Amino acid sequence: MSVRAAPPPTRLRGRRLLLARVVWVAVAVTALAIILFSVPSSFEYYRGVCTAASEVCVEQAVGQPTPEGVRALQDAGLSARSYAILHVAIDKVSQLVWFTVGALIFWRRSDDRMALLVSGFLIAFGTVTADPTAANTLISSQPAWWLPVGVVDLVGNVCVVLFFLLFPGGRFVPRWTRWLAVAFIAFFLSRDLFPALYARSPALEIISLLVFVGVVLSLIWSQVYSYRKASSEAQRRQTRWVVFGTTLAVAGTFPFQLPVDLSLFAGDTPLTLLLLRTGFAFSFLLVPFSISVAVLRSRLFDIDVLINRTLVYGSLTATLVVLYFGLIVVMQRLFVALTGQKYTLAVVASTLLIAALFNPLRRRIQSFIDKRFYRKKYDARKTLDVFTMRLRDETDLGTLSDDLVGVIRETMQPEHVSLWLRPDTTPVRRRQTTSPGENPAASRSFPG
Repeated sequence: MSVRAAPPPTRLRGRRLLLARVVWVAVAVTALAIILFSVPSSFEYYRGVCTAASEVCVEQAVGQPTPEGVRALQDAGLSARSYAILHVAIDKVSQLVWFTVGALIFWRRSDDRMALLVSGFLIAFGTVTADPTAANTLISSQPAWWLPVGVVDLVGNVCVVLFFLLFPGGRFVPRWTRWLAVAFIAFFLSRDLFPALYARSPALEIISLLVFVGVVLSLIWSQVYSYRKASSEAQRRQTRWVVFGTTLAVAGTFPFQLPVDLSLFAGDTPLTLLLLRTGFAFSFLLVPFSISVAVLRSRLFDIDVLINRTLVYGSLTATLVVLYFGLIVVMQRLFVALTGQKYTLAVVASTLLIAALFNPLRRRIQSFIDKRFYRKKYDARKTLDVFTMRLRDETDLGTLSDDLVGVIRETMQPEHVSLWLRPDTTPVRRRQTTSPGENPAASRSFPG
């Protein structure tokens, strides 16, 4: 059995630790200042009305209501001021959650260089890089903020690349990926320092898009390679937490990025945009939460159980929803064909049928997921169930010993198995007489 090399120490000491903490505090104070000082400019931005063409408003004035949108707000009993307050509140709550999680990691693990990188990533990426709208409004109202905003945005971009290339072990795996980090950081520097150059050249825009896709694919590949080749069990558990939270965040934000037309508000009304913004912001908060658990509390929770339950109940919910609405549509059409009118009986019958299908369908989905994604645990559980059944009928000690060793070898796969039976300590007058030559204590050893 191969033994993985112990990861190199990631603790900082002396001047390096002091310098790292000073840099972190400088970035954190700047990010917090951007969050707070952008409140008035964000409020004025969302309270404004975009009078340009709808295509221009969608691309250049995201979140601003149009004149038709203002009328829709008034019909719903809201003013443009109330809409702006709600929008700003959602933005600031989301940014402050990212910042707070990053500050918590810094407070608990400020002497760990990987924890410092993760903390810097959260405070910079969550406040500016993920959604620069508030920072851009601050620059528009006070141009002197362009340098602090640009620095925090650059830190966010750099920390994203370094986080996915270094997490969780704190080293580049394989080593040549450090040159990928250098190339990607150089790309982000050029894009932030010369934005007009990229805007004027369609060719550079295409190259920028291709480089971005290459960055994403490279980071995913690096995490997969590190997980399979270089991570310990504890580091794999941390990786699963991050992947779990990021996957749920992307899956949760995906529906809110699609064009939605609510039946109550036609088109892209401000309320529709506010709903999309709320769903996107709060779904994306799964990223800092999962990272914080991975860094601080990964050993306290079994991520495999959480993933298993998510797969089971997510699949179950989707299946039941499809079946429910499908049954309603089919039964309503059947009633219309037979009687010429619709009945609420279709809804009642569909509900009762779904309730009856819940447990059988859940068991089937659980069994399928266990077989497909947790085969070793599924086989181990089946083996233990068979052994439990044999315990009820078997009375021979030697046979039971062989069966027990076989179960351990099959489920745990150790290198060596040794079974020791404790001697019988019952007083002589109460103990059953043993035959000559029989040893009351036995030790059985088996090769793994």
